[in-house]
Amino acid sequence: MFVLTTLVYPLVLALLCVGAGLLVDRVSGGWLAAMLLGAVGAAALIAVSQLSTYVTPLAPATPYLLVAVALAGFGLARERARALVLAARTARWQLLVCPLAYLLALAPVLLAGRPTFSSYMALADSAVHMLGADFLIRHGQDYSHLDLRNSYGLYMHNYYASGYPSGADTLYGGSSFLLGLPLIWTFQPFVAFMLATAAGPSWVLVKRVGLDGAWAALAALTVTLPALVYAYELIGSVKEVASLPLILSMGALVVSHRRWLGAGARGAIPFALLVAAGVSVLGVAFGAWALAAALVLGVIALSRLTPRRVVGLLAVGTLVLVVAAWPTWVNVSGSLNVAGAIVSTSNPGNIHTPLRAWQMLGVWLGGSYLELPTGVLLALSSVAIAFVLAAAIVGVGNAVRARWYALAGWFGLSILLWLLLSTYATTWANAKTLMLTSPLAMLMAWAGISALRRSRIPVLAPLVASLLVGGVLVSDALQYHASNLAPTARYEELASINTRFAGHGPTLFADFDEYALYELRDMDIGGPSFVYPPPALAAAGGHGKPVDLERVAPSALLEYPLLVTRRDPTAVRPPAAYRLLWQGVYYQVWGRRAHASAAIAHVVISAPPTRPRAQCADVGRVAAAATAHARGLSHLGVALARESRGSGESARAATTRVRLVAALAPELVAVRLKRTHRTHGWGRTRAGIVMHGSGTLRASFTLPHAGTWELWLKGEVMRAVDVAIDGRELGSAGGQLDGNSLVTNPLTPVRATLAAGRHTLTITRPGANLAPGDGGAATLAAIFLVPVGPAGEPVLRSVPVARWRVLCGRPLQWVEIVPAR
Repeated sequence: MFVLTTLVYPLVLALLCVGAGLLVDRVSGGWLAAMLLGAVGAAALIAVSQLSTYVTPLAPATPYLLVAVALAGFGLARERARALVLAARTARWQLLVCPLAYLLALAPVLLAGRPTFSSYMALADSAVHMLGADFLIRHGQDYSHLDLRNSYGLYMHNYYASGYPSGADTLYGGSSFLLGLPLIWTFQPFVAFMLATAAGPSWVLVKRVGLDGAWAALAALTVTLPALVYAYELIGSVKEVASLPLILSMGALVVSHRRWLGAGARGAIPFALLVAAGVSVLGVAFGAWALAAALVLGVIALSRLTPRRVVGLLAVGTLVLVVAAWPTWVNVSGSLNVAGAIVSTSNPGNIHTPLRAWQMLGVWLGGSYLELPTGVLLALSSVAIAFVLAAAIVGVGNAVRARWYALAGWFGLSILLWLLLSTYATTWANAKTLMLTSPLAMLMAWAGISALRRSRIPVLAPLVASLLVGGVLVSDALQYHASNLAPTARYEELASINTRFAGHGPTLFADFDEYALYELRDMDIGGPSFVYPPPALAAAGGHGKPVDLERVAPSALLEYPLLVTRRDPTAVRPPAAYRLLWQGVYYQVWGRRAHASAAIAHVVISAPPTRPRAQCADVGRVAAAATAHARGLSHLGVALARESRGSGESARAATTRVRLVAALAPELVAVRLKRTHRTHGWGRTRAGIVMHGSGTLRASFTLPHAGTWELWLKGEVMRAVDVAIDGRELGSAGGQLDGNSLVTNPLTPVRATLAAGRHTLTITRPGANLAPGDGGAATLAAIFLVPVGPAGEPVLRSVPVARWRVLCGRPLQWVEIVPAR
């Protein structure tokens, strides 16, 4: 799977894009630069996938239509394809730049050696794109059959049925389905591929400012991968990353206007396709970047072409633009609403403080683009940024002096666009604009370096270039090192659950993980912690909060034949109407018993993780409520508020109509974090102990009896930690994250056979190395042990109401009143 997703998939996608690019080149007159074929081909495939999914019956055929377009390109433009193959022998730098950009962009996944995706926990929008890409290829842009009572349907309705741009998703889904690969594992390769595609137009642009060979390759890479762009690629901002090659390609067409602007009306096809694809990918907001390029081209066309030729270009361009982005135009009001919401939203997402304007200049020597570098790194960042800014100023001056008016005009209008948005838009939109403008600032810095090479002091050029390249690479390396990688095994287990229980939903997902929406897509899942909770369960949680099944009305659960929960000995057992159907390493699946009625009442006795033994007064109030219900009294609240007094023959007869079912808590030994001895610098936060750097934690605990015990750690751990008891190594745990720091779940447990009495636990975090994510999450929220066997699992106890006293003094999680059969 790893080789298929990271190497075979991008190779197939590259062939599709180049083939489609050759077709566009043939149709438009055969003038496209070789390095633009990939980006223009991607634009054409986006248009094809948008149209095929718009015509719902054609949606499942989208993968094959992409192949047909590519094959048509290779067939009709075989002479151009043959010429490109022959030219490749002397074009080693051009051949290297896009693959190298891909390898750098996907470095965290490639060096992890397993299918995964990067910067997990940073932003969960990628979960929506996985969900949408799967739905659009399977069902097309038809949302009429969605179940709006559950989270899956609500997500699709509130995003895609409301005008959310899907151009990147249809290409992503269609290309992944072609090879039958899980979208969750092709997501990061797709994003990295789209970013690498931007290296093609970057090459054309840096050639225009006078660079060639190795200089052009270095420049193209840094224009493609500045720190802020790399950060957005790591967090999977697929819309913005997919827009970047389109924006840069428009710029490349601007600076190479002499090749096509006067070649006839069909010369407008590539530019129109780029705009159409951008509108499909980013929505009508892409029009701002298209306008910057179109204004420059308009001035050039009006000054050099006859009115007839201008009209011809406009007519062909408009026709292609309308047809290729037709699904967006027919729902343009929804697209405008989405764009307006992004520009005006007060919700900053994961950006709690506005980004700095100087992040545009490509260098950011820190592990996160959201945090200011500190100490020496801040000083070095400031020096590097100052040099980049100086080089960019020299580059702008050189562009004007050399009469590169098209390039200078496009750059100037793009900067004006950024200034306008930074003035009137909010934090979220500003950050996106800053990221999309960053490659242009880097391009101007390289224009300055090109000018230095031809100046009286050419020795400055390699010095400034080394500083620029080194600053970008170090910035990207720091982010690579701090990236959190998605847990492969856990998501593979979710996929196996989906295969086993597909079509048996609706399913209540009692955890917070938005990627489960894709992994359990055939089970119609919902949960109160999602952004869009099922209306009937909204009161049982909140976005990102732990799911509290205790707050779900028993009648609301009647809609859910299945429950999926995390394996967690401290969690409360689901209601008695559910039995365990399947258990894996990470999850449990519970099924509603046949003909099980809703509980009459569900009463919490104790809250996890503490398990005090039930007081007779508490159990007695539940028994009183059961008696009241059996005798026809409907106000259970009154009965719960008083002690049981019913003792007559009629009461005993009535209580045979109901029973009490109690969940007995498992045996649990907690290790108190407050009493641990730990390395200096390992501080405490609301999330638990934060393990800054390497170090050791030691804690003592006492077991009530000998036996085989499971040790559970709760937290978010990227770099593996080693676990030992009494000096004996038990194993290690790492790369186990939950995607949200607000909800911590257990890591996979380790087993040990231990004697009764006192023991010493040691948790060691080794020093960091160059592995991806080794500087990632490291928090420890809880430690506990449970015995292996029945004592470590919750047990149901059913008793007649008259015998309620047998439940007194037991460690109860809850007691239910259920109808007797």
